Amino acid sequence: MLLAQISDLHIQREGAHSALIQAETHLLRCIETLNRLRPRPDLLAITGDLTESGRKEEYLILKPMLQKLKMPFLLIPGNHDSRENLRETFREHAYLQGDAPFIQYAIDTWPLRIVALDTTVPMRSHGELCSARLAWLARTLAQQPERPTVVLMHHPPFATGIRLMDELGLLEGREAFADIIAPYGNIERILCGHLHRTIVCRVGNTVASTCPGTAHQIALDLGAPDDLYFNFEPPGYQLHSQGAHGLVTHHAVIGDFPGPYAF
Repeated sequence: MLLAQISDLHIQREGAHSALIQAETHLLRCIETLNRLRPRPDLLAITGDLTESGRKEEYLILKPMLQKLKMPFLLIPGNHDSRENLRETFREHAYLQGDAPFIQYAIDTWPLRIVALDTTVPMRSHGELCSARLAWLARTLAQQPERPTVVLMHHPPFATGIRLMDELGLLEGREAFADIIAPYGNIERILCGHLHRTIVCRVGNTVASTCPGTAHQIALDLGAPDDLYFNFEPPGYQLHSQGAHGLVTHHAVIGDFPGPYAF
């Protein structure tokens, strides 16, 4: 199975940075790139911050763009999203409609089992995993403890070293999450967004990673800056390929670059 991942689309009609951050243009270029891939991904996971403000009109801009994809896709919310507007706009995505008030689900129809976990807090930038969400995760993982599984979540369950983003990270439930997944050797990857960069960390007996954004990237600063900055490093996506030795992850950038050239 070939699973693609994109994140942090931040589609908006207008806003403080809307003239600078051309989120729609960048997303369309990303979709064109994914559609051209050979082999084409079997499935695309979009790990949150689909819109900038969670407004209905933003989802109505996003939906026809995603309908250009030549592969099925799964959605999870990020801290910039509205669960209600996401559910209403993508009503045909039945998996979004259960486990209210949270958007979390398990899908068993692919060679990789997909377990999606809701880390969002309404009207806040940080994430949390309350007792209800952690209990759901524990029950869900216990249902198929041997099957290769990927966990989707917006906020990464580890400190990244980008201090100001870590202050908006998964602030509640991180240790309990690690305890729940620790006994499971079948979790191939924990796929996250939120950081707008590729970052990899071991969590329990598996690997957690973040995916770059399609709209813009968070500047890499491991010091102690007073403010967050973004830049326009090439937007990227990730490909997670299931093979004989487990899941292999490739980071790729979106854009036009010289090559390829024969060696």
